[in-house]
Amino acid sequence: MGGGRGMFAGESVMTPFLRKILGVNWVLVLVMYGLLIFGVFMIESAARHVSITEENLAHFGSAGAYFASKQKTFILIGSIAYFVAAFIDYRWIRWLGIPFYLVSMALMIVAMQQDDSVHQLRLGGLSFQPAQLGITSGILLIAWLVQDLPKLHRWFGAPFIRIGIIGLVAVVPFLLVVKMGDMGSALVWIPVSIVALLIGGIPFRYLKCMTFFGAGIIPLLYFVALPLVSKRGPERIDVWLRMMQGREVDINGDAYAPHNVSMAIGKAGWKGAGHNASVEQGSLHAKGFIPRETAHNDYVFGVIGEELGFRGSLLLLTAFALLLVQGLFIAFYSRDVSGRLLVCLVVALFFAHVFESIGMCVLIMPITGIPLPLVSYSGTFVVICMFLLGLVQSVWIHRHRKPQLQMEPANA
Repeated sequence: MGGGRGMFAGESVMTPFLRKILGVNWVLVLVMYGLLIFGVFMIESAARHVSITEENLAHFGSAGAYFASKQKTFILIGSIAYFVAAFIDYRWIRWLGIPFYLVSMALMIVAMQQDDSVHQLRLGGLSFQPAQLGITSGILLIAWLVQDLPKLHRWFGAPFIRIGIIGLVAVVPFLLVVKMGDMGSALVWIPVSIVALLIGGIPFRYLKCMTFFGAGIIPLLYFVALPLVSKRGPERIDVWLRMMQGREVDINGDAYAPHNVSMAIGKAGWKGAGHNASVEQGSLHAKGFIPRETAHNDYVFGVIGEELGFRGSLLLLTAFALLLVQGLFIAFYSRDVSGRLLVCLVVALFFAHVFESIGMCVLIMPITGIPLPLVSYSGTFVVICMFLLGLVQSVWIHRHRKPQLQMEPANA
C-alpha cells in the first residue's frame, strides 16, 4: 500500500505541470516564433551596411550576420523568460508589480544621468533601455491594483479613484521618458492607458468627459508643451503634415528618411526586389537611401517592404493580426479582471508599436523611431516582448484554476 501511495503522490506532483504543457496555446507560440525567425532573416539583410569593428567583421563575415547572431542570443534569453512566465500562475507574478515598478523608475532616473543619447544602462555585457522596463512594470501594476485594491475598501472601486490609480501609474514613467527625449516610447502609454480605462470598468460618461477634455487641450499640448520637451517632435509632425498634403518638403533634410523609406516600399510592387537585394537589382537600401544605422531597428519594415514586396508585407501584417486576435481571444477566457487587464494591455502595447512602426514607413504616422515587436533588432526589447507574451500564455494556461476556499470542518 505504501508503494501505491508513493505512486499516486508522484502522479499528483507531475499532473499539474503536464496539464500546463498540454494546455499551452500553441497558436500563440508558433506565431511568436515565426515572427522571431522572420525577424532574424530580415535583420541580417537590413543590418549588412551598418558599421562594426574589424574584429567582428572578420569573425562573422558581415555586419548583418553579426546583428543576426546577437538577436538569436536575445531570443534564447527571451525564450527562458517566456516559458518561466507562462508556466507560473500570473496571480503570483503580478505581486512583483510594485517592486518591479519602483526599480524601473529608479533605473530610468539613473539612465537620465548617463552621458548617452539613447539613455541606455549597461549590465555586464548587455545594454538596455529602462523605459521599456517602465511600461512592463506599469502593465503589471495596473492589472494588480485595479482588481485588488477595491477588495481592501469599496472606496477604491469608485470610478474617480480607479481613473486616478491608472493615471498615476502611467503618468510617472510617461513624464520620465518624455524627459529622456524618447517621445516614441512615451506615446505608447496613451493607447495602453485608454485600454486600461476601458477594461478597468470606467463608466462611459466619464470616458466621454475625458475624451472631450483631451480633445480640447490638444492645441495646448502641440503648440506649448511639445516644443518644450522635444525639439524634433514638432519638426517631424510638420514634415509629415506637409507630405500628407502634397506640399514641398526638403527631401535632403528633415524629409529624407520618410521620403526614401516610403519610396522604397512604394516601388517594390507585388514581389519586391528580393532578399539581400543589391544595387543592380535597384534596391534603395543597398544604395544607402534608407538610413543605414537604423535600418535594422526603426526602419526594418522599409527593408521588408522593399525586398519582399506587397506579399511579404501582407504576410507580416497577417501574422501580427493573428497574434493580436489570439490575445483578445485569451482575454475573453480569462478567469478574472486582473488577467483580462494584463492581456488587453499587452495587446494594446503591441498594437501601438506595430501601428506606429509600420505607419511611419508608409506616411500614415510621423517618424518617432519605435521598434517593430519581435522583428526589429531591439536588444532587450525582444526579451521584454517575449516575457509579456509569456504572461499572456499564463493567463490562458491557468484560466480554469480557481482559488481554493478553506472550509471549516462541521462540528459533530
